[in-house]
Amino acid sequence: MISGRAKLAGVAGWPIGHSLSPALHGFWIEEHKLDAAYVPLAIAPGDFKDAFAALPKLGFRGLNVTLPHKEAAFALSTGHDEAARITGAVNTIVFDEGRVLGRNTDVYGFSQLLRDNGIGSLSNRVAVVLGAGGAARAVIASLIGLGAARVVVVNRTLDKAQALAALFGARVVAQEGLAALGEAYLLVNTTSLGMAGQPPLAVDLGAMSRGSAVIDIVYRPHETALLAQAKALGLKAIDGLGMLLHQAQPGFAAWFGVEPKVTPQLRAHLVGVMERG
Repeated sequence: MISGRAKLAGVAGWPIGHSLSPALHGFWIEEHKLDAAYVPLAIAPGDFKDAFAALPKLGFRGLNVTLPHKEAAFALSTGHDEAARITGAVNTIVFDEGRVLGRNTDVYGFSQLLRDNGIGSLSNRVAVVLGAGGAARAVIASLIGLGAARVVVVNRTLDKAQALAALFGARVVAQEGLAALGEAYLLVNTTSLGMAGQPPLAVDLGAMSRGSAVIDIVYRPHETALLAQAKALGLKAIDGLGMLLHQAQPGFAAWFGVEPKVTPQLRAHLVGVMERG
């Protein structure tokens, strides 16, 4: 039960009904017995600027931002952290005494996902990234930060992949097709293909070597067809739920004053939420 002094935060997107963030933050709020609420906010793109400006006036301490608002949130915020500056996108907002601080915690979330799965360094490694949107920017920033020797961006539109590669310098290149899979230690899907309700992702992983890893940042369904194929081939298959969990930690701490932990119980709770539909 919340009081009139409850600390407020939320997640903005369009649509937003699929988001696991309310269940995630709700778990931590209950775990720490906080007088707080975290709410989903369905905001159409044309309304985002006005709605965003109103939130601190309504008592919100901050906001998570998901598709399609991350670049708009960058433009409307200041005091960007390095990850936000590198990616040009913001997924976490902190309203602080009249300031609107923009953060990108997706880079941190993806890096922690890798570390949780025993990948702490990518020195001398090649990674292939599918997609060239905002999620790809965060993933590439993380891969470069962990020392990847080369990151190959593959996208349906080559010029978009080339534009993204140009943001990161010589270690990131754009290519047509998946010829680089044979030398890749890591394949990361950042597209929505394979997500529940979306077309399938048609990728043959047969060229990848044993010991390589496949990451799908899609987490609905919990095991995508891409990850099922990776498992069948003896590759390490990593779902994207861990990225969601870790990217949520900095925002929760800033808004509610508590450092939350990513635990097996939290993961099990969210898997249960997904299984119940």
